[in-house]
Amino acid sequence: MTDRDASTTGADADHGTTGSDADHATTGREDAAPAAGVDRDHGTLLSFAYPDERRARIVADALAPEVGELDESRSGATVSRDGPVVRVRVTATDLVALRAGITSWSRLVAVAERVSRDR
Repeated sequence: MTDRDASTTGADADHGTTGSDADHATTGREDAAPAAGVDRDHGTLLSFAYPDERRARIVADALAPEVGELDESRSGATVSRDGPVVRVRVTATDLVALRAGITSWSRLVAVAERVSRDR
């Protein structure tokens, strides 16, 4: 068990924040750009809430180099942090690629969490 709360929601869900302390720093590209002429009709937003902003920052910073490194022709992802919450938006051209992207990013988050425990 980890010390964060994770939730998965549909890509069209509104996860905006209010308040002046929201940190909207996006790690990686603002939008996962698909190959020319490719529509990414499928997507999800993975949200991971941590006990403090420091831990969330460490996890988000660890994920940053991975953005754009996976199969961009069929899927893509962006990573953002809003205070103690890290969000990974995964988009894909088909459901198989979406499932693979969710699995890959969930594993990357798990590794980042293990590494951040020692810091």
